[in-house]
Amino acid sequence: MRLIITVTKSAINKVLEPNNKYLLISEKPAWEVLKKWYLIDSEFAYFNFRSACNYTAHPNEQKFKDWISDQQFSLKELFPTVNKEKICLLDLSVSSTWIGHRSQFNNLDLFQFKINELQKKHPEEIIAGGYLEPRPLYTSTAYDKIGNYGRESRTVHLGVDFWLPPYTPTHALFEGEVVTAVNDVGDKEYGGLIILKHRADGFEFYTLYGHNTAESALRHTVGDIIKKGEKIVELANYPENGNWAPHLHFQIMLTMLDYKNDFPGVAYASQVDVWKSFCLDPNLLFKIDNFVTPKRTSAEELINYRKNHLGKSLSLQYKKPIKVVRGDGPYLMDELGRKYLDTVNNVAHVGHEHPSVVKAAQNQVAVLNTNTRYLHENINLLTQEILSTLPSELNVVHFVNSGSEANELAIRMVKAVTNEKDIIVSEVGYHGSSNTCVDISSYKFDGSGGNGAPEHTHVFSLPDSFRGKYRGKSTGKQYAKEVEKRIDTIHQKGRNVGALIIEPIISCGGQIELPKGFLQDAYKLIRRAGGLCISDEVQVGCGRLGKTFWGFQLHDVIPDIITIGKPLGNGHPLAAVVCTKEVAEKFANGMEYFSTFGGNPVSCAIGLEVLRTVRRENLQKNALLVGNFLKEELEKLQIEFPIIGEVRGVGLFLGIELVDSEMNPLADQTSYIANRMKEHGILMSTDGPDHNVLKIKPPMIFSKEHAKELIQYLRKILNEDFIKHCLS
Repeated sequence: MRLIITVTKSAINKVLEPNNKYLLISEKPAWEVLKKWYLIDSEFAYFNFRSACNYTAHPNEQKFKDWISDQQFSLKELFPTVNKEKICLLDLSVSSTWIGHRSQFNNLDLFQFKINELQKKHPEEIIAGGYLEPRPLYTSTAYDKIGNYGRESRTVHLGVDFWLPPYTPTHALFEGEVVTAVNDVGDKEYGGLIILKHRADGFEFYTLYGHNTAESALRHTVGDIIKKGEKIVELANYPENGNWAPHLHFQIMLTMLDYKNDFPGVAYASQVDVWKSFCLDPNLLFKIDNFVTPKRTSAEELINYRKNHLGKSLSLQYKKPIKVVRGDGPYLMDELGRKYLDTVNNVAHVGHEHPSVVKAAQNQVAVLNTNTRYLHENINLLTQEILSTLPSELNVVHFVNSGSEANELAIRMVKAVTNEKDIIVSEVGYHGSSNTCVDISSYKFDGSGGNGAPEHTHVFSLPDSFRGKYRGKSTGKQYAKEVEKRIDTIHQKGRNVGALIIEPIISCGGQIELPKGFLQDAYKLIRRAGGLCISDEVQVGCGRLGKTFWGFQLHDVIPDIITIGKPLGNGHPLAAVVCTKEVAEKFANGMEYFSTFGGNPVSCAIGLEVLRTVRRENLQKNALLVGNFLKEELEKLQIEFPIIGEVRGVGLFLGIELVDSEMNPLADQTSYIANRMKEHGILMSTDGPDHNVLKIKPPMIFSKEHAKELIQYLRKILNEDFIKHCLS
C-alpha cells in the first residue's frame, strides 16, 4: 500500500508541479518493486508470511501428515511390474562423489552405465532418492534469478526419483482427477508429465509423475478420473524424457499455486523451508526406513569438532564460515548448491576442478605413482614445459610438494653456494610455514605470536609507495637504499650476504607493487655483495600477471633462483625450484637431494596439464585483458568512493586499500565488505599488515562478466550505511 501511495502521489505531482523533479524521485524504484510484487503468486506470498510468523507455511501440512500416518503403500503398488519393495538410496547431492565431475554427470551414457552397474549390485532393490537433496545437476541458467543476496540457482529437489528401465509402467496410488497432461520436453524439464488431484478429509493434494513417454501422458485429458491401481504412464528414455537417464520423478503437493501445465521439481535453497511445507516427503506414503536423505553435518558441528580436535592455530574464513563441498570453474559451492564466485583462490589456477586437469590426474593415478629414482617421461615433459617459459639462464629444475618446501630448498641452495646464512627480506613478506620459511617471513615473526627477526634475517622497510616509509612514484632508489643498509649491517657483523628473497608483488603486504627500478637496483647491490637473488613466484607466477608469465619479468631482471608453488598443481600439492646451472652444480656437493613425492608421475601429469591449459586457453592473455578491465573499473569506484585509497596490482593480482581522509587504515570496514560480499555470493579476502586491503586473485578463467558482477556488488556494499558513515 505504501508503494501504491508513492506512485499515486507521483502521478498527482506530475500534474500539480510538472517541473519539480524532486517530487518524482521515488517513483521509478517504487514501480520496479511493484512489478516484482505483481509477479509473485499470492498464495506463495501467503505461505511465506505464515512461515515468517512461525506457523507451518501451508495450513494443511499437518492435516495431510495426520491423515496419511495410519496408511502405508508399497512400491509394488506404484510399479507392479517391477515387484520390488526395498530401495537402494542414491546420493546425487552436491557433495556426492558418486556423481563425479561435472563432465561425468553431464554424460548421459556414462550416467546410465553407472546406474546399470549399481543395479547389478542391488538386483532386489529399486534405486531411488532425492527428497530435499541439494544437487549440482541442474546446470542450466534458465531459472537463475537475482535475489536480495546475489544470484540464485534452483538446486533443492522437491520430489523423489526412481531409476528404472525405460517404459516401466507407473500405477496410481490414489483415485484422482487429471489436472495436467502435457509433454514439456521442449523445456528440458519433465518430458511427458501427469499431475493428479486427490481429495482427502477436508483438503486436496496432488501427485506429480514426470519424465514419461509423451504418448502415455497425452492419452489422458484434463478432467479424466484415474482409478486407484490404474496404469497412468510409462517411463521414457532420453532424450524424450527431458534429457535424463530413465527414471520417474514422483512428487506430492498440497497446492498447484498458479501453475497449470507444469510445476517446479526443484526449489531455490533460500526458499526451501516454505516449499517443503507443501511439497511433502513421498516417503510419508511408503515409510521405508532407509528412504531418507542423509542428514548433513551442520557448519556448527564441524566448527565444534575443529575446536576440540584440530590445532587452534587453524583459522577459518569469514565471521560465518562456509561449508564448501564442490568446485566448478570460477565457483565454489556450499552443501545447498549455492555458488560463490571465487575472487581469491589463486591455488585453483585454471579453475576449480578443471576437467582436463582432473582427467590427467585420474588417468595417471590409475597407472603409476612412484618416486624419481625410476625413469619416467612425465618429469621430463613438465620440466620442458616450465623451462620454455623462462630465460635460458634459468635451466635446472627441482620438484617439491609446496611453496614452503620450494623456499626451504632455495635457502638450502643459498647456504650451499655462498656458505652464508644471512638473508635479506621485505617487511611483511611471507615465504612459507616451515621453520626456515617462518624465519625469513616478517609476516610471521613480526606478527601475532612471533618473536621478531632471527639473528640471520634482516628486514628492510616494505617498499610501499602509498603508505610506506617513502611515498610517491619515484621511490625505487630510496627503498633500494634500505636494502643497502641491511647489507651494511651484515658486513658490520663480520659476515657476508647469503641472499635476497622477495615476491615481485608482495602478497601478504597487501598486493604491493614494487616501485619502478627498485628490484634492478636491489639485485645489483645483492650480487655486488656476493649474494643470490631469489624471486618467490608462488603467488604471482604462471601467467597470472598477464603482461608477463613470471613476476620477475615485470622488472627486467633475471634471478638466480625462482620458487613456484600453488598454481602449478591447480590444488594438487606440487611446487618447484628453478635455478641457474651454476647454482645447481654448487648445490650438488655430494649430499643427495631427494623428495619421496616431489616430481612423481601423477604430480607431473597434473602440472603439465595446468601449463598446457594456460597456453591452450590463452589464460595469460585473459589475465591481461580482464585484469586491465577490472582495474579500470575499480579505479572508477575509487573516484566514486574516497574510502578506496589505492587500487594496485597487475593482471589478475589486484589489491584495494581502504583508508580514511587521514590515511588511517580501515580494517573494520574492509572486513565488513568481505563478509557482506560473501553473503551476496562473492568470496573476497583481506590482507596487508593493517588488514585493510581487499585482495583479488581469482582463477585465471575469471571473465569480464565475472568482473562486472564483482564491481556491481562492491558498489552496492560501498553504498551501505556502515561504509558511508565511517568517513562522516
